[in-house]
Amino acid sequence: MKRRTLDLILAGGGIMVAALLVALAFAVGTQYTFATNYVKEELSAQKIQFATADKLTDGEKTWKVGSASLVTYAGQPLETGPQAEAYAKYYIAYHMDTAAKTAGFDGATYATLGGIRTGLTADIAAAKAKGDTAAAADAQKKLDSATSLRTTMQTGETLRGLLLTVYGFSVLGDMAGLASNLLYGLAAIMFALAAAGFVHALVTSKEKAVFSPAREPVRMPSPA
Repeated sequence: MKRRTLDLILAGGGIMVAALLVALAFAVGTQYTFATNYVKEELSAQKIQFATADKLTDGEKTWKVGSASLVTYAGQPLETGPQAEAYAKYYIAYHMDTAAKTAGFDGATYATLGGIRTGLTADIAAAKAKGDTAAAADAQKKLDSATSLRTTMQTGETLRGLLLTVYGFSVLGDMAGLASNLLYGLAAIMFALAAAGFVHALVTSKEKAVFSPAREPVRMPSPA
């Protein structure tokens, strides 16, 4: 095979691969754009605003290591995935934890409060059966507190779940953007290699061959 022919075949194949990579990069890039715009539109529609720095309590600022993000985003509208994560994990979660402690159920969650309410209901029934009105009233007070707290927890967990889901969606969008840039980079490399192949074909002699079958050496007859 002529070396020039081989160069043209390989360079042409490189152009096709590069074009395919560009098409894939464009398709993945549109997913990144969609995810970014969708996240911003959905979050903006909620009209959530981070508290300004002067309104944040010491507890809100220092509850966990990530709580410092509330200072970073202070006063800003919630419009991005990272903001949604910060608001869900360090603002809503902090207030849910504080509400549980204030109500006397430290560490309680929406799920665990169901069992707590069941137990308190049983305590009320047992106290009434014994005629212990004071114990029944105390248990009823705790039950009312647990019921109110569970409603708060349900609302908080629902919002946290929605915000963290949006955050996860934004992460996938960012990964799509990274993949798109990588594909564009690979396409550029393939185009460069293909161009080099065409140049090499032009400067290579038309007669130069590759993969030619090896010729058997000519053997001289031995002298008698």
